[in-house]
Amino acid sequence: MSFMMNEISGIHHVTAITGDAQANLDFYTHVLGMRLVKKTVNQDVPDTYHLFYADAEGNPGTDLTFFPWADSPPVQSGIGLAMEISLAIPAASIEYWRDRLNTFGIATEPESTRHAERTLVMHDPFGQPIALVATSDARTFAAWDRSPVPAEHQIRGLHAVRLWERDLAPTENFLVGVLGFHALGVEDGWHRYGVGDGGSGKHLDIREIPEGARGRWGVGGIHHVAWRVADDAAQLAVRTRVETAHRRPTEVIDRFWFHSVYFLEPGGVLFEVATDGPGFAIDESAASLGERLVLPPWLEAERAKIESELPPLSVTP
Repeated sequence: MSFMMNEISGIHHVTAITGDAQANLDFYTHVLGMRLVKKTVNQDVPDTYHLFYADAEGNPGTDLTFFPWADSPPVQSGIGLAMEISLAIPAASIEYWRDRLNTFGIATEPESTRHAERTLVMHDPFGQPIALVATSDARTFAAWDRSPVPAEHQIRGLHAVRLWERDLAPTENFLVGVLGFHALGVEDGWHRYGVGDGGSGKHLDIREIPEGARGRWGVGGIHHVAWRVADDAAQLAVRTRVETAHRRPTEVIDRFWFHSVYFLEPGGVLFEVATDGPGFAIDESAASLGERLVLPPWLEAERAKIESELPPLSVTP
């Protein structure tokens, strides 16, 4: 396949599994300073929330989402899972974030360097590994004026994800030959692959663990990684290649705020290809994103039942 295949432009969003919805909301808005841009439900299991955190405008690539499945067991770390979320912070913000996390009693691992970028790793209240990576790469980002974090230090979006695989070769062949990624080198046993210039929000890292146990979804772990495409035509082009590669993609699913196609990459990690639009402002004003429970039109008839099954959730900053 040609290196010039470039329908995928980077990470669209990452969805993880968390515990209590209010504790999750408090951490990502009050501690990390992200904006709740969509308070909705899991469209496949509508008796649970689906919470979307992003920059002020909910730009694709800034979007970290959660299914609060408090009754699920903890994640079983292992191969075939995405294991860590990296969030981009401004290049000069490491000290700010170290101090801020310390103020909240959140431990960080000793600072490390990844591909010449300073990195702080910590865990959210439910054990999800989060790396804050200081980068000077250009990002599409809108500061949130109600964030407790000053604009010059706010999280810029999703930087990368890290995957564990039993056998690197099938996944590498799929990333390069089907999805249009290219290899960006190896550092400390992590193999990096990217699209475009491979910068912030445009790459992933993989560690090969031949003897590793299979991972299992659970609280504190990543559910799936979604990759960006500009529109429906680009999505269908990618879907066709995925289907030709016998990865059994779903049909296009209308998520109302974007369109989705899901499939398992050869190592078992659940991937999604998601369109940049229509966007989160299609059913809420930009000023009031995330302030009320919104449902896609096909679930509105069930609103009373859905609301009765959801725990209360305070979204005040």
